[in-house]
Amino acid sequence: MLKPSIAKNDRLANWLIGIFSLVVFIVVVVLGKFKLDVELGFDVHIFATINAFVNASIAVVLVAALVAVKKKNYELHKKFMITALVLSILFLLSYIAHHLLAGEAKYGDSNHDGLVDEAEKLAAGAMRMVYLVILITHIILAAIILPFILFTAYRGLTSEFPAHKKLARITWPLWFYVAVTGPVVYFMISPYYN
Repeated sequence: MLKPSIAKNDRLANWLIGIFSLVVFIVVVVLGKFKLDVELGFDVHIFATINAFVNASIAVVLVAALVAVKKKNYELHKKFMITALVLSILFLLSYIAHHLLAGEAKYGDSNHDGLVDEAEKLAAGAMRMVYLVILITHIILAAIILPFILFTAYRGLTSEFPAHKKLARITWPLWFYVAVTGPVVYFMISPYYN
């Protein structure tokens, strides 16, 4: 097993993780309601493409980290998990940029008027419901996963491996689901980008 990378301080960790998770949640919710009207000279949906690529990369790194820990290569596991955390920060920045610059797209809104009328719903068919189920589960899990990820990382970095393993059994599949469904959501919604 690995030596601790950081000193154990549960009280400070609880506060920092709680505050950081809350701030990120509030920023994503609040900024999701705004759209900046600026002309950047490039297609701002490049950020959505970056998001999909980063999420797919996180999924691959999470699988690699799982394989490494199963093979008891804890140092490699740690490197992969830190990589996944760094990629998640990159994702968050790109996600905020995309929503600030592009606004919200709606599945089925083929005329790009911001509304999905009955004719557009009919044209989108059952895939609209499939999309909405994937999107809603993705959003809910993305909203709640951050503190789990941070607490799991904290337990690993303080070498509290039984607690780390217990949390990881919940965190890993949820994080993986969010990472995989991110690109799925992107590919389903991208035809409706304006």
